[in-house]
Amino acid sequence: MFIPHTTQERTDMLKAIGLEHVSDLFIDIPAEHRYPDIKLPKGISEMEVMDHIHELSSANESLEDLICFLGAGAYRHYIPAVVDGIIQDGSFYSAYTPYQPEISQGTLQAIYEYQSLIAALTGMEASNASHYDGATAAAEACILAYHQYRGKRTKFILSRNLHPHYQQVIRTYLEGFEDTNIVVVDGYALADFQAEIDNNTALVYVQYPDFLGKVIEFDDLVTMTHQAGALFAVSANPIALALLKSPAEFGADIVTGEGQPLGIPLSYGGPYLGFFATRKELIRKIAGRIVGETVDQDGKRGYVLTLTAREQHIRREKATSNICTNQGLIALAATVYLSALGKNGLIHVAESCYQKAHYAARQISQIPGYKVDTDELFFHEFVVSCPSPVREINEHLLSHQILGGLDLSSLYPDLKNPMLLAVTESNDKTQIDYLCEVLSEARHV
Repeated sequence: MFIPHTTQERTDMLKAIGLEHVSDLFIDIPAEHRYPDIKLPKGISEMEVMDHIHELSSANESLEDLICFLGAGAYRHYIPAVVDGIIQDGSFYSAYTPYQPEISQGTLQAIYEYQSLIAALTGMEASNASHYDGATAAAEACILAYHQYRGKRTKFILSRNLHPHYQQVIRTYLEGFEDTNIVVVDGYALADFQAEIDNNTALVYVQYPDFLGKVIEFDDLVTMTHQAGALFAVSANPIALALLKSPAEFGADIVTGEGQPLGIPLSYGGPYLGFFATRKELIRKIAGRIVGETVDQDGKRGYVLTLTAREQHIRREKATSNICTNQGLIALAATVYLSALGKNGLIHVAESCYQKAHYAARQISQIPGYKVDTDELFFHEFVVSCPSPVREINEHLLSHQILGGLDLSSLYPDLKNPMLLAVTESNDKTQIDYLCEVLSEARHV
Protein backbone atom coordinates (compact mmCIF):
# COMPACT_ATOMS: atom_id res chain seq x y z
CA MET A 1 0.00 0.00 0.00
CA PHE A 2 1.32 3.44 -0.93
CA ILE A 3 1.11 6.07 1.84
CA PRO A 4 2.05 9.54 0.49
CA HIS A 5 2.71 11.29 3.82
CA THR A 6 4.99 10.42 6.72
CA THR A 7 3.74 10.34 10.29
CA GLN A 8 5.58 13.59 11.01
CA GLU A 9 4.01 15.31 7.99
CA ARG A 10 0.53 14.28 9.08
CA THR A 11 1.23 15.50 12.62
CA ASP A 12 2.43 18.87 11.28
CA MET A 13 -0.66 19.29 9.09
CA LEU A 14 -3.01 18.49 11.98
CA LYS A 15 -1.15 20.94 14.21
CA ALA A 16 -1.46 23.65 11.55
CA ILE A 17 -5.27 23.39 11.67
CA GLY A 18 -5.42 23.05 15.46
CA LEU A 19 -6.17 19.32 15.73
CA GLU A 20 -4.40 16.42 17.42
CA HIS A 21 -5.78 13.32 15.71
CA VAL A 22 -7.11 12.41 12.28
CA SER A 23 -10.32 11.27 13.97
CA ASP A 24 -10.93 14.90 14.98
CA LEU A 25 -11.60 15.66 11.31
CA PHE A 26 -14.79 13.58 11.49
CA ILE A 27 -16.18 14.88 14.77
CA ASP A 28 -19.24 16.40 13.09
CA ILE A 29 -20.33 13.01 11.71
CA PRO A 30 -22.60 11.12 14.15
CA ALA A 31 -20.58 8.49 15.97
CA GLU A 32 -22.73 5.59 14.73
CA HIS A 33 -21.92 6.50 11.12
CA ARG A 34 -18.23 7.22 11.40
CA TYR A 35 -16.78 3.76 10.96
CA PRO A 36 -19.33 1.55 9.19
CA ASP A 37 -18.59 -2.12 8.80
CA ILE A 38 -17.86 -2.42 5.08
CA LYS A 39 -17.77 -6.00 3.92
CA LEU A 40 -14.80 -6.02 1.57
CA PRO A 41 -12.91 -9.07 0.32
CA LYS A 42 -9.51 -9.85 1.74
CA GLY A 43 -6.80 -7.63 0.30
CA ILE A 44 -4.59 -8.97 -2.50
CA SER A 45 -1.36 -7.82 -4.06
CA GLU A 46 -1.02 -5.54 -7.06
CA MET A 47 0.19 -8.47 -9.16
CA GLU A 48 -2.87 -10.52 -8.21
CA VAL A 49 -5.16 -7.57 -9.00
CA MET A 50 -3.65 -7.22 -12.48
CA ASP A 51 -4.07 -10.95 -13.14
CA HIS A 52 -7.71 -10.73 -12.06
CA ILE A 53 -8.40 -7.68 -14.26
CA HIS A 54 -6.81 -9.40 -17.27
CA GLU A 55 -8.96 -12.44 -16.64
CA LEU A 56 -12.11 -10.30 -16.57
CA SER A 57 -11.13 -8.37 -19.70
CA SER A 58 -10.52 -11.58 -21.64
CA ALA A 59 -14.30 -12.11 -21.63
CA ASN A 60 -14.71 -9.05 -23.86
CA GLU A 61 -14.68 -9.30 -27.63
CA SER A 62 -12.22 -6.82 -29.12
CA LEU A 63 -12.15 -5.34 -32.59
CA GLU A 64 -8.61 -6.66 -32.72
CA ASP A 65 -10.32 -10.06 -32.92
CA LEU A 66 -13.54 -9.23 -34.81
CA ILE A 67 -14.31 -7.85 -38.25
CA CYS A 68 -16.56 -4.86 -37.61
CA PHE A 69 -19.57 -3.76 -39.67
CA LEU A 70 -21.35 -2.00 -36.79
CA GLY A 71 -21.70 1.78 -36.90
CA ALA A 72 -24.82 3.75 -35.96
CA GLY A 73 -22.90 6.78 -34.69
CA ALA A 74 -19.51 5.34 -33.68
CA TYR A 75 -17.21 3.88 -36.32
CA ARG A 76 -13.98 2.00 -36.67
CA HIS A 77 -11.53 4.07 -38.69
CA TYR A 78 -7.80 3.74 -39.02
CA ILE A 79 -5.98 6.03 -36.58
CA PRO A 80 -2.49 7.12 -37.67
CA ALA A 81 0.22 6.42 -35.07
CA VAL A 82 1.05 10.12 -34.89
CA VAL A 83 -2.24 10.77 -33.05
CA ASP A 84 -1.32 8.71 -29.98
CA GLY A 85 2.28 9.81 -30.30
CA ILE A 86 1.33 13.44 -29.75
CA ILE A 87 -1.57 13.22 -27.31
CA GLN A 88 0.44 10.97 -24.97
CA ASP A 89 3.00 13.70 -24.49
CA GLY A 90 2.90 14.39 -20.75
CA SER A 91 2.24 18.11 -21.20
CA PHE A 92 -1.00 17.28 -23.03
CA TYR A 93 -1.94 13.93 -21.51
CA SER A 94 -2.34 15.20 -17.98
CA ALA A 95 -3.84 18.58 -18.88
CA TYR A 96 -7.35 19.45 -17.73
CA THR A 97 -9.46 22.35 -18.92
CA PRO A 98 -7.37 25.33 -17.74
CA TYR A 99 -9.01 27.59 -15.19
CA GLN A 100 -6.20 30.13 -15.58
CA PRO A 101 -6.14 29.68 -19.34
CA GLU A 102 -3.74 32.41 -20.39
CA ILE A 103 -0.84 30.55 -18.75
CA SER A 104 -1.78 27.41 -20.71
CA GLN A 105 -0.84 28.72 -24.14
CA GLY A 106 -0.13 25.28 -25.61
CA THR A 107 -3.57 23.98 -24.66
CA LEU A 108 -5.26 27.14 -25.90
CA GLN A 109 -3.43 27.02 -29.23
CA ALA A 110 -4.45 23.38 -29.69
CA ILE A 111 -8.09 24.33 -29.06
CA TYR A 112 -7.81 27.30 -31.44
CA GLU A 113 -6.47 25.01 -34.18
CA TYR A 114 -9.27 22.53 -33.46
CA GLN A 115 -11.89 25.27 -33.79
CA SER A 116 -10.35 26.44 -37.07
CA LEU A 117 -10.43 22.92 -38.51
CA ILE A 118 -14.05 22.32 -37.46
CA ALA A 119 -15.07 25.67 -38.96
CA ALA A 120 -13.34 24.74 -42.24
CA LEU A 121 -14.89 21.26 -42.29
CA THR A 122 -18.45 22.45 -41.68
CA GLY A 123 -18.13 25.72 -43.61
CA MET A 124 -19.38 27.65 -40.58
CA GLU A 125 -17.88 30.84 -39.18
CA ALA A 126 -17.43 29.91 -35.52
CA SER A 127 -16.78 26.79 -33.49
CA ASN A 128 -16.55 26.20 -29.76
CA ALA A 129 -13.87 24.17 -28.00
CA SER A 130 -16.05 20.99 -28.10
CA HIS A 131 -18.70 19.17 -26.09
CA TYR A 132 -18.76 15.76 -24.46
CA ASP A 133 -20.27 13.89 -27.43
CA GLY A 134 -22.54 14.29 -30.43
CA ALA A 135 -25.71 13.89 -28.37
CA THR A 136 -24.68 16.65 -25.95
CA ALA A 137 -23.85 18.95 -28.84
CA ALA A 138 -27.25 18.26 -30.41
CA ALA A 139 -29.04 19.12 -27.17
CA GLU A 140 -27.00 22.30 -26.76
CA ALA A 141 -28.10 23.39 -30.23
CA CYS A 142 -31.69 23.23 -29.03
CA ILE A 143 -30.80 25.24 -25.92
CA LEU A 144 -29.14 27.85 -28.14
CA ALA A 145 -32.27 28.12 -30.29
CA TYR A 146 -34.48 28.43 -27.22
CA HIS A 147 -32.44 31.36 -25.90
CA GLN A 148 -32.02 32.94 -29.32
CA TYR A 149 -35.77 33.61 -29.23
CA ARG A 150 -35.75 34.32 -25.47
CA GLY A 151 -38.11 31.41 -24.86
CA LYS A 152 -40.82 32.90 -27.07
CA ARG A 153 -40.52 30.09 -29.61
CA THR A 154 -40.89 26.69 -28.00
CA LYS A 155 -41.40 24.16 -30.81
CA PHE A 156 -38.52 21.91 -31.88
CA ILE A 157 -38.98 19.85 -35.03
CA LEU A 158 -36.78 16.76 -35.34
CA SER A 159 -36.39 14.42 -38.26
CA ARG A 160 -37.29 10.84 -37.37
CA ASN A 161 -33.94 9.86 -38.85
CA LEU A 162 -31.98 11.99 -36.39
CA HIS A 163 -30.03 9.56 -34.20
CA PRO A 164 -32.53 8.14 -31.65
CA HIS A 165 -30.08 8.61 -28.78
CA TYR A 166 -29.69 12.26 -29.72
CA GLN A 167 -33.46 12.62 -29.67
CA GLN A 168 -33.57 11.14 -26.17
CA VAL A 169 -30.88 13.51 -24.88
CA ILE A 170 -32.66 16.49 -26.47
CA ARG A 171 -35.86 15.52 -24.67
CA THR A 172 -33.97 15.24 -21.38
CA TYR A 173 -32.33 18.65 -21.82
CA LEU A 174 -35.57 20.40 -22.76
CA GLU A 175 -37.46 18.83 -19.87
CA GLY A 176 -36.51 21.75 -17.65
CA PHE A 177 -37.70 24.43 -20.05
CA GLU A 178 -41.23 25.72 -19.89
CA ASP A 179 -43.84 24.74 -22.49
CA THR A 180 -41.38 23.20 -24.99
CA ASN A 181 -42.92 21.01 -27.67
CA ILE A 182 -40.88 18.40 -29.57
CA VAL A 183 -42.35 17.21 -32.87
CA VAL A 184 -40.86 14.32 -34.86
CA VAL A 185 -41.48 14.31 -38.62
CA ASP A 186 -41.35 10.99 -40.47
CA GLY A 187 -39.68 11.15 -43.87
CA TYR A 188 -38.52 14.21 -45.78
CA ALA A 189 -41.62 15.32 -47.68
CA LEU A 190 -41.73 19.14 -47.60
CA ALA A 191 -45.47 19.01 -47.06
CA ASP A 192 -44.97 17.09 -43.80
CA PHE A 193 -42.53 19.68 -42.50
CA GLN A 194 -44.67 22.54 -43.77
CA ALA A 195 -47.60 21.21 -41.74
CA GLU A 196 -45.50 21.57 -38.57
CA ILE A 197 -43.32 24.65 -39.14
CA ASP A 198 -45.00 27.79 -37.81
CA ASN A 199 -44.19 31.05 -36.02
CA ASN A 200 -43.66 29.12 -32.78
CA THR A 201 -40.87 26.99 -34.28
CA ALA A 202 -37.42 27.65 -32.83
CA LEU A 203 -35.43 24.93 -34.60
CA VAL A 204 -35.63 22.28 -37.30
CA TYR A 205 -33.07 19.49 -36.76
CA VAL A 206 -31.90 16.90 -39.33
CA GLN A 207 -28.98 14.51 -39.74
CA TYR A 208 -26.55 14.49 -42.69
CA PRO A 209 -26.11 11.70 -43.72
CA ASP A 210 -29.07 10.57 -41.68
CA PHE A 211 -29.18 7.76 -39.12
CA LEU A 212 -29.92 5.24 -41.89
CA GLY A 213 -26.97 6.47 -43.95
CA LYS A 214 -28.97 8.36 -46.58
CA VAL A 215 -27.73 11.65 -48.03
CA ILE A 216 -30.64 14.06 -48.42
CA GLU A 217 -30.61 17.52 -50.00
CA PHE A 218 -32.06 20.03 -47.57
CA ASP A 219 -31.94 23.27 -49.57
CA ASP A 220 -35.72 23.63 -49.90
CA LEU A 221 -36.32 22.67 -46.27
CA VAL A 222 -33.78 25.26 -45.12
CA THR A 223 -35.56 27.93 -47.17
CA MET A 224 -38.93 26.94 -45.68
CA THR A 225 -37.46 27.03 -42.17
CA HIS A 226 -35.91 30.45 -42.60
CA GLN A 227 -39.08 31.87 -44.12
CA ALA A 228 -40.80 30.96 -40.86
CA GLY A 229 -38.06 32.76 -38.92
CA ALA A 230 -36.67 29.57 -37.34
CA LEU A 231 -33.15 28.19 -37.14
CA PHE A 232 -31.94 25.11 -39.04
CA ALA A 233 -29.53 22.66 -37.41
CA VAL A 234 -27.64 19.73 -38.88
CA SER A 235 -25.99 16.81 -37.10
CA ALA A 236 -23.24 15.79 -39.53
CA ASN A 237 -20.79 12.95 -40.01
CA PRO A 238 -17.39 14.71 -40.15
CA ILE A 239 -15.83 12.18 -42.54
CA ALA A 240 -18.74 12.53 -44.96
CA LEU A 241 -18.26 16.31 -45.00
CA ALA A 242 -15.01 15.76 -46.89
CA LEU A 243 -17.12 14.63 -49.90
CA LEU A 244 -20.52 16.24 -49.49
CA LYS A 245 -21.74 19.80 -49.83
CA SER A 246 -21.03 21.54 -46.54
CA PRO A 247 -24.00 22.44 -44.32
CA ALA A 248 -23.03 26.10 -44.68
CA GLU A 249 -23.51 25.83 -48.45
CA PHE A 250 -27.17 24.87 -48.10
CA GLY A 251 -27.82 27.46 -45.40
CA ALA A 252 -27.57 25.68 -42.03
CA ASP A 253 -27.36 27.91 -38.98
CA ILE A 254 -25.89 25.32 -36.58
CA VAL A 255 -23.78 22.24 -37.31
CA THR A 256 -23.12 19.64 -34.64
CA GLY A 257 -21.89 16.09 -34.73
CA GLU A 258 -19.96 13.23 -33.20
CA GLY A 259 -16.23 13.74 -33.65
CA GLN A 260 -15.31 10.13 -32.78
CA PRO A 261 -14.46 9.27 -36.43
CA LEU A 262 -11.66 11.86 -36.29
CA GLY A 263 -8.87 9.77 -34.82
CA ILE A 264 -10.68 8.66 -31.65
CA PRO A 265 -10.91 4.95 -30.80
CA LEU A 266 -14.25 3.26 -30.10
CA SER A 267 -13.21 2.48 -26.50
CA TYR A 268 -16.48 0.71 -25.64
CA GLY A 269 -18.39 3.97 -25.94
CA GLY A 270 -16.13 6.83 -24.94
CA PRO A 271 -14.79 9.29 -24.15
CA TYR A 272 -15.91 10.89 -27.40
CA LEU A 273 -16.14 14.39 -28.83
CA GLY A 274 -19.07 16.63 -29.72
CA PHE A 275 -18.31 19.35 -32.24
CA PHE A 276 -20.42 22.49 -32.46
CA ALA A 277 -20.22 25.24 -35.10
CA THR A 278 -22.50 28.16 -36.02
CA ARG A 279 -22.86 31.32 -38.02
CA LYS A 280 -21.09 34.25 -36.37
CA GLU A 281 -24.42 35.93 -35.58
CA LEU A 282 -25.08 33.21 -32.99
CA ILE A 283 -21.65 33.21 -31.38
CA ARG A 284 -22.79 34.84 -28.12
CA LYS A 285 -25.31 32.07 -27.60
CA ILE A 286 -22.83 29.21 -28.03
CA ALA A 287 -22.36 27.06 -24.92
CA GLY A 288 -18.90 26.14 -23.73
CA ARG A 289 -15.55 27.73 -24.43
CA ILE A 290 -14.25 29.66 -27.41
CA VAL A 291 -10.54 30.38 -27.82
CA GLY A 292 -9.45 33.46 -29.73
CA GLU A 293 -6.13 34.63 -31.12
CA THR A 294 -4.67 38.00 -30.12
CA VAL A 295 -1.33 39.74 -29.54
CA ASP A 296 0.29 40.80 -26.28
CA GLN A 297 1.76 44.20 -25.40
CA ASP A 298 4.91 43.27 -27.29
CA GLY A 299 3.03 42.30 -30.42
CA LYS A 300 3.58 38.57 -29.93
CA ARG A 301 0.80 36.16 -30.84
CA GLY A 302 -1.18 34.75 -27.93
CA TYR A 303 -4.40 32.86 -27.19
CA VAL A 304 -7.19 33.74 -24.78
CA LEU A 305 -10.69 32.64 -23.89
CA THR A 306 -13.09 34.81 -25.87
CA LEU A 307 -16.52 36.05 -24.78
CA THR A 308 -16.09 34.31 -21.44
CA ALA A 309 -18.60 36.64 -19.79
CA ARG A 310 -21.38 34.61 -21.38
CA GLU A 311 -20.25 31.40 -19.68
CA GLN A 312 -21.93 29.72 -16.74
CA HIS A 313 -18.91 30.01 -14.46
CA ILE A 314 -18.71 33.78 -14.98
CA ARG A 315 -22.33 34.99 -15.24
CA ARG A 316 -24.43 32.07 -14.15
CA GLU A 317 -27.72 33.98 -14.02
CA LYS A 318 -27.33 35.04 -17.68
CA ALA A 319 -25.90 31.78 -19.01
CA THR A 320 -27.59 29.97 -21.88
CA SER A 321 -26.08 26.69 -20.68
CA ASN A 322 -24.24 25.23 -17.71
CA ILE A 323 -21.61 23.73 -20.01
CA CYS A 324 -18.39 25.65 -19.43
CA THR A 325 -15.70 23.09 -20.26
CA ASN A 326 -14.51 21.04 -23.23
CA GLN A 327 -13.02 17.67 -24.22
CA GLY A 328 -9.45 18.98 -24.32
CA LEU A 329 -7.47 15.79 -24.91
CA ILE A 330 -10.02 14.27 -27.29
CA ALA A 331 -10.26 17.52 -29.27
CA LEU A 332 -6.47 17.47 -29.54
CA ALA A 333 -6.65 13.94 -30.99
CA ALA A 334 -9.12 15.17 -33.63
CA THR A 335 -6.85 18.13 -34.37
CA VAL A 336 -3.83 15.90 -34.89
CA TYR A 337 -5.86 13.49 -37.05
CA LEU A 338 -7.19 16.24 -39.33
CA SER A 339 -3.80 17.94 -39.54
CA ALA A 340 -1.99 14.69 -40.33
CA LEU A 341 -4.41 13.69 -43.10
CA GLY A 342 -4.92 17.17 -44.52
CA LYS A 343 -7.69 17.99 -46.97
CA ASN A 344 -6.64 15.44 -49.59
CA GLY A 345 -6.11 12.68 -47.05
CA LEU A 346 -9.55 13.19 -45.53
CA ILE A 347 -11.12 13.13 -49.00
CA HIS A 348 -9.29 9.87 -49.67
CA VAL A 349 -10.68 8.32 -46.47
CA ALA A 350 -14.21 9.48 -47.33
CA GLU A 351 -13.98 8.17 -50.89
CA SER A 352 -12.71 4.82 -49.61
CA CYS A 353 -15.65 4.58 -47.19
CA TYR A 354 -18.10 5.46 -49.95
CA GLN A 355 -16.71 3.05 -52.56
CA LYS A 356 -16.36 0.10 -50.17
CA ALA A 357 -19.86 0.60 -48.77
CA HIS A 358 -21.35 0.66 -52.25
CA TYR A 359 -19.40 -2.44 -53.22
CA ALA A 360 -20.73 -4.20 -50.11
CA ALA A 361 -24.29 -3.10 -50.90
CA ARG A 362 -24.05 -4.42 -54.46
CA GLN A 363 -22.70 -7.77 -53.30
CA ILE A 364 -25.26 -8.22 -50.52
CA SER A 365 -28.14 -7.33 -52.86
CA GLN A 366 -27.21 -10.37 -54.97
CA ILE A 367 -27.67 -12.78 -52.04
CA PRO A 368 -31.13 -14.40 -52.22
CA GLY A 369 -33.36 -13.27 -49.37
CA TYR A 370 -31.55 -9.98 -48.72
CA LYS A 371 -32.77 -6.64 -50.00
CA VAL A 372 -30.64 -3.50 -49.81
CA ASP A 373 -32.36 -0.12 -49.61
CA THR A 374 -30.46 1.81 -52.31
CA ASP A 375 -33.26 4.01 -53.61
CA GLU A 376 -31.45 7.10 -52.30
CA LEU A 377 -27.81 8.15 -52.18
CA PHE A 378 -25.97 6.83 -49.12
CA PHE A 379 -22.49 7.41 -47.73
CA HIS A 380 -21.05 4.45 -45.78
CA GLU A 381 -24.11 3.01 -44.05
CA PHE A 382 -27.14 1.31 -45.54
CA VAL A 383 -30.16 -0.72 -44.46
CA VAL A 384 -30.50 -4.39 -45.38
CA SER A 385 -33.80 -6.26 -45.08
CA CYS A 386 -32.86 -9.75 -43.94
CA PRO A 387 -34.62 -13.11 -44.54
CA SER A 388 -34.77 -13.86 -40.80
CA PRO A 389 -34.59 -11.88 -37.53
CA VAL A 390 -31.45 -9.74 -37.34
CA ARG A 391 -30.65 -11.05 -33.86
CA GLU A 392 -30.30 -14.58 -35.24
CA ILE A 393 -28.19 -13.44 -38.18
CA ASN A 394 -25.91 -11.40 -35.93
CA GLU A 395 -25.40 -14.42 -33.66
CA HIS A 396 -24.34 -16.44 -36.70
CA LEU A 397 -22.01 -13.66 -37.84
CA LEU A 398 -20.45 -13.43 -34.38
CA SER A 399 -19.75 -17.16 -34.40
CA HIS A 400 -17.64 -16.42 -37.49
CA GLN A 401 -15.80 -13.50 -35.81
CA ILE A 402 -17.90 -10.81 -37.52
CA LEU A 403 -19.58 -8.00 -35.60
CA GLY A 404 -22.76 -7.47 -37.59
CA GLY A 405 -24.89 -4.38 -38.10
CA LEU A 406 -27.37 -2.73 -35.77
CA ASP A 407 -30.75 -4.42 -35.38
CA LEU A 408 -33.26 -1.69 -36.24
CA SER A 409 -36.36 -3.77 -35.50
CA SER A 410 -37.35 -1.90 -32.35
CA LEU A 411 -36.55 1.53 -33.83
CA TYR A 412 -38.19 0.99 -37.23
CA PRO A 413 -40.90 -1.66 -36.76
CA ASP A 414 -42.30 -0.77 -40.18
CA LEU A 415 -39.22 -2.28 -41.86
CA LYS A 416 -38.78 -6.03 -42.36
CA ASN A 417 -35.91 -7.50 -40.31
CA PRO A 418 -33.81 -4.37 -40.87
CA MET A 419 -30.04 -4.33 -40.25
CA LEU A 420 -27.97 -1.13 -40.45
CA LEU A 421 -24.54 -2.02 -41.82
CA ALA A 422 -21.53 0.31 -41.77
CA VAL A 423 -18.45 0.00 -43.96
CA THR A 424 -15.36 2.17 -43.51
CA GLU A 425 -11.91 2.36 -45.05
CA SER A 426 -10.78 -0.19 -42.44
CA ASN A 427 -12.84 -2.92 -44.16
CA ASP A 428 -11.03 -4.44 -47.13
CA LYS A 429 -12.52 -6.42 -50.03
CA THR A 430 -11.63 -9.75 -48.43
CA GLN A 431 -13.61 -8.86 -45.29
CA ILE A 432 -16.62 -7.68 -47.32
CA ASP A 433 -16.62 -10.85 -49.42
CA TYR A 434 -16.36 -12.93 -46.24
CA LEU A 435 -19.34 -11.03 -44.77
CA CYS A 436 -21.38 -11.88 -47.87
CA GLU A 437 -20.37 -15.52 -47.63
CA VAL A 438 -21.48 -15.80 -44.00
CA LEU A 439 -24.69 -13.84 -44.66
CA SER A 440 -25.52 -16.35 -47.38
CA GLU A 441 -24.95 -19.19 -44.89
CA ALA A 442 -27.17 -17.46 -42.33
CA ARG A 443 -30.22 -17.90 -44.59
CA HIS A 444 -30.17 -21.62 -43.79
CA VAL A 445 -29.43 -21.42 -40.07
